[in-house]
Amino acid sequence: ASLLACGIRQATSQISIDPESLIGIKRFRSVLVLQNVTQDAQEYSWHRGANDTVENMIVSYKAPSNTWQSGPMYSNRENVTKTGDLTIRRTELSDAGNYTVRVDFSNRTERATGYLYVQELEKKPDIWANTSTVIEYMDSVATICYTNATIVKWYVNYKQVSSNDQMTISPDFKTLIIHKVGRYDLTLQCETESIPEFPRRSEPLSLTVYYGPDKVQLSTSHIIHNGVLSARIGSQVRMQCIAISKPSPKYHWIHNGSRLSFSEAEIILPSLAWEQMGRYRCIVENPTTQLAMYREFQIRVHTAGES
Repeated sequence: ASLLACGIRQATSQISIDPESLIGIKRFRSVLVLQNVTQDAQEYSWHRGANDTVENMIVSYKAPSNTWQSGPMYSNRENVTKTGDLTIRRTELSDAGNYTVRVDFSNRTERATGYLYVQELEKKPDIWANTSTVIEYMDSVATICYTNATIVKWYVNYKQVSSNDQMTISPDFKTLIIHKVGRYDLTLQCETESIPEFPRRSEPLSLTVYYGPDKVQLSTSHIIHNGVLSARIGSQVRMQCIAISKPSPKYHWIHNGSRLSFSEAEIILPSLAWEQMGRYRCIVENPTTQLAMYREFQIRVHTAGES
């Protein structure tokens, strides 16, 4: 039983190279992680190939003297950490292949070999939309992500989205349809992940969303109560319509059924006259969305009993 237990301990403690570390990315740093190393390790020696000859040594590290030594296969990009891991800066496709590590312990030597696969990141995916200008809640937009990747994510305003009542993502994840675009749906992106933990996101695709006018608000120099503005004859009266709209809206003013020549948001009556009394309507129009809203009020003579 003691011999069996000893054999299990030896098998468990055998050094190895972490398989998850044997995938490198071109132009990125690779780290071949050494596992199951005991504290009595004296020297770590990494070699290019399936054996540990002097001719194919890359670099070694001696723990007792805290010294490193480069070998014939050293390319000025490799190093050994104090825990025995091999690091490769700016990994190239030509770095793919077998790597062998030899670890000299105080009473034994162990070896492990692993094959480093080097992959190249695909370029950022391209994104296309059937339109770049839409009217809020009236138009839809269909966007396609051009990629061969199977993992595709979508982002609206830099936040990841999924299918819901407002938008639909196709079964292959490569098409996003926003059924009724809102004013805040300004940027669209897709993200691919052909290599785990190395996502590639497309450049933002910008939408121009036309909307409004929203509810018309009225700002005046006098208080309006129940739709009535009271002012004295000869006083100055200022009236301004306010509405949120894109593009900027057009303004029309109507007085007692007749259209005025004013085309700005604000009207100023420098000296109120009797003929300027009556009903006013401010119309706010967005020619692009073909929506219009208005606000009505009356100007009456201020009486002595009014505050």
